[in-house]
Amino acid sequence: MEANLVFWNGQVITVDQELSIVEAVAVKDNKILAVGNNAEIKAFVGDQTQIIDLKGKSLLPGFIDSHIHLTLYGTNKLGVSCKESHIHSINDVLADLGRKAKQTPKGEWVRAWGFNETVIDEKRFPSRHELDQISIEHPIMIIRTCAHISVVNSKALELAGINDTTPDPEGGKIVRDVRGKVTGVLMETAHMNMFEKAKYSDEELRKGMSLASKDFISAGITSIHDAGGYGPNNLRIMQEAVRSKDVKLRVYAIVGALNNSEDFVKKMTQAGIITGLGDEKFRIGPAKVFTDGSSSGPTIATRQSYTSDPNNYGILYFSQEELNHILGEAHRKGFQITAHAQGDRAIELMLNCIEEALRQHPRDDHRHRIEHAGITPPDLLKHMKKLGVIPIPNPSFFYEFGDGYIKNYGERVHHMFPVRSFIDEGVIAAGGSDSPVTTHNPLMGIHAGVNRESRSGHGVGTNQRISVMEAIKLYTWNGAYASFEEDIKGSIEIGKLADFVILSDSILDVSSKNIKDIQVDMTVIDGEIVYQQEKKEILS
Repeated sequence: MEANLVFWNGQVITVDQELSIVEAVAVKDNKILAVGNNAEIKAFVGDQTQIIDLKGKSLLPGFIDSHIHLTLYGTNKLGVSCKESHIHSINDVLADLGRKAKQTPKGEWVRAWGFNETVIDEKRFPSRHELDQISIEHPIMIIRTCAHISVVNSKALELAGINDTTPDPEGGKIVRDVRGKVTGVLMETAHMNMFEKAKYSDEELRKGMSLASKDFISAGITSIHDAGGYGPNNLRIMQEAVRSKDVKLRVYAIVGALNNSEDFVKKMTQAGIITGLGDEKFRIGPAKVFTDGSSSGPTIATRQSYTSDPNNYGILYFSQEELNHILGEAHRKGFQITAHAQGDRAIELMLNCIEEALRQHPRDDHRHRIEHAGITPPDLLKHMKKLGVIPIPNPSFFYEFGDGYIKNYGERVHHMFPVRSFIDEGVIAAGGSDSPVTTHNPLMGIHAGVNRESRSGHGVGTNQRISVMEAIKLYTWNGAYASFEEDIKGSIEIGKLADFVILSDSILDVSSKNIKDIQVDMTVIDGEIVYQQEKKEILS
């Protein structure tokens, strides 16, 4: 049989059961036709076959990001980025916001994202009054890098009906100064409620999704597990974007919302859909709620107080009874279930929920998940293994937030996103970036999993380092397993979907310290070359 496309003379990392490395792979239409050495694959070359010489570079299964926010990342690109290289101070942020305000009609929102007070010169958030100096005619919102905290101006507070006497919402905090005056900083559900006020139009959502898809594909990502967005239209618009090919990625859509997640889950379970509905392009994933906050905030729910603050144990959204009811019902109706759970107290809550759901309604191969599983000490790890739960850790966090983890959690960093322990215990974990919280680049996730170092070079729980091959599996086969799709993708085997990433170098041969510097040369989805590095564009 003649192949449409052949790659040879490379380092083809198959991620099959034997972790085989071969030289070449042949594609027919959208499926893998053959895998082997150059001579074996040459037999499938015909007059019409496109041949690509890898010249010793690595070809891998397309990367699968098992926890990423397509809409949030994309709509952020419509606003001001606080992660730009020229941003060093609050004044730099205010200057960019001022320019954005001048381009924005009065009354419309002016937004910034990616703010991190720990790296800004002033080591603080701007105040509402500093934002008021930019404009009192535009509502203004700056979202912290964790996407769990924001600071807004007086116009935004006015639109949301927040004043000095407004009580804190359940699971959130309206920060006030020593005089009891609202500062403009909003945490957890207080932030989520404000973001609902600042919602995007359907057109903006669609545009953002398209922008995100292009960026993700250029990083070698071919499948994502979308971890939810804001508003009821997010899921519908995402389906439409995939159908129209504005989004070329394969999407496993987690049924959750960044605000009032429990209400959204209840509505979706009542609607009668369940995990697995859809096709290889767009499929319904697990039902998800939030149980605690951000690891870098820090607002995660911990069993012992923060190392940096003996009076702080974080924020917990639900009681055990409430969580059991919400996700227990979703489990009963056929959903895979999951929760954002970062701190060990939140993880314990979720594991108890899963155990009770399975006791009441046993189910084989449920593959229930825990998103992030930030602090997972040995007792919770064993509970996780017993229940067959899939954790979704975020290795990239160590590079950007590692120094803060050491400060806030002390020795607990040795059990943070503990991928080494997951592997040794036989727990299948799948890697996610949580972008835009940090970079969506899977090679940074692999780099951080292997090195466990912060940007400043400090080791962060180095006992949890893993090999390059183990890290690759985290972002390929394991991701497919976490979505019940390991029979069609996640490894380079005959009959599976032809989704590949070709790197600029041999990932198994470069120094581990240089993995983050490897580039993506090409991305293939469904046997179609959708990105080439030299052209710097998504191909039509």
